[in-house]
Amino acid sequence: MKKKWYVLIMTAILLFSSLSVALADHNPNASEKDQKSKFKLGVEVLLEDQIDLIKGKNVGLITNPTGVDQDLNSIVDLLANNSDVNLVSLYGPEHGVRGSAQAGDDIDFYTDEETGLPVYSLYGDTRKPTPEMLEGVDVLLFDIQDVGTRFYTYIYTMAYAMEAAAENDIKFVVLDRPNPIGGDKVAGPVLDPDYSSFVGMYPIPLQHGMTVGEIAKLFNTEYAIGADLSVVKMDGWDRSMDYTDTSLDWVLPSPNMPTLDTAYVYPGAAWIEGTNVSEGRGTTKPFELIGAPFINSTELADELNALDLPGVTFRSSSFTPLSSKYNGTLSNGIQIHLTNTEAYQPVKTGLSIVKTIYDLYPEDFKFRAENSNGVSFFDLLVGNGWIRDEIKRGTSIDEIESKWQPELDEFKEIREDYLLYGKALNNQSKNE
Repeated sequence: MKKKWYVLIMTAILLFSSLSVALADHNPNASEKDQKSKFKLGVEVLLEDQIDLIKGKNVGLITNPTGVDQDLNSIVDLLANNSDVNLVSLYGPEHGVRGSAQAGDDIDFYTDEETGLPVYSLYGDTRKPTPEMLEGVDVLLFDIQDVGTRFYTYIYTMAYAMEAAAENDIKFVVLDRPNPIGGDKVAGPVLDPDYSSFVGMYPIPLQHGMTVGEIAKLFNTEYAIGADLSVVKMDGWDRSMDYTDTSLDWVLPSPNMPTLDTAYVYPGAAWIEGTNVSEGRGTTKPFELIGAPFINSTELADELNALDLPGVTFRSSSFTPLSSKYNGTLSNGIQIHLTNTEAYQPVKTGLSIVKTIYDLYPEDFKFRAENSNGVSFFDLLVGNGWIRDEIKRGTSIDEIESKWQPELDEFKEIREDYLLYGKALNNQSKNE
């Protein structure tokens, strides 16, 4: 009899366990909520644990559509509706606070329809906030998703704003976000200061492997900005994490950065912007589609696949851009297909694409025209003038990489002093 009851009880326990597992499988929100509770963005840490940084102060906010929490609530609305916060002004980088402007478009001053707050443009004629723009502001907040590439302009909007904050005795607070293409990958040539521009102000490599908060600390100290800087760190993020290891949805940082794959290919594929080949603007796959009317798609794809580059394969493709280069004209080339983002080397891949197209079509391929100082836009993107010369000379990819390696190694050592995440820093304070 006892044995019979024992069997019945064990059967019930097993059935209950199976039912619990089944319910969990049909409730994906349970694991998602658990993930969200373990991981927190800088904006969430600020509002939950460090509100004293801005409580009772006049706050200016530099943001764009990526300034959201994990539930996709805009930081503009979160702050505007918080009784502890006095949000007084908004500042928009390239593409604007609401992300409505295309690359290179100037944005004028306007009033935000949702909040009635003044919105000042930090792109166009005024890239650095003026004293008039900052009048009455006690704290400047920066909350924008970066993409981990030197020539993406948001980090220079941040640098200019830090300079203005230092000059006007205003505290500057960066709300940190992940580096979407990896916090442990550092690659490419370090910028030559002679080629400084808004697509590369400081001597950092193309793929810097840092969060925006870490970059802010590096800029502030290494380049003597001297702002009263605080970085509100994320909770639950470490350098080994991929963007997909978080519960974050991808919000377009700019109109031509539609997916995470775009961000992965960008550090190398964007080199094409400095040439007469289309980088895929005006298509649904910017920076993944690359081509021009003079290219033979099959030939280019075969040559690139023969290089056996890690984590990527190339498919012959034809497309007709609806804007930008070759607008309305059939272009032939390749689509970049990522097969392993951990192994993928975007900078080497970008160099390989440019060099292969140049070698195949030397009569048709052109770098963007030089300015009066002999500098091409290609030079500004890669951060020096010598890579263009080496490509023309027929120098091998390995030789070009080896030439930039010493400065890259030096940067890696400097970078270590500003990293906020990783095993050695797990016990470091959230607010640096």
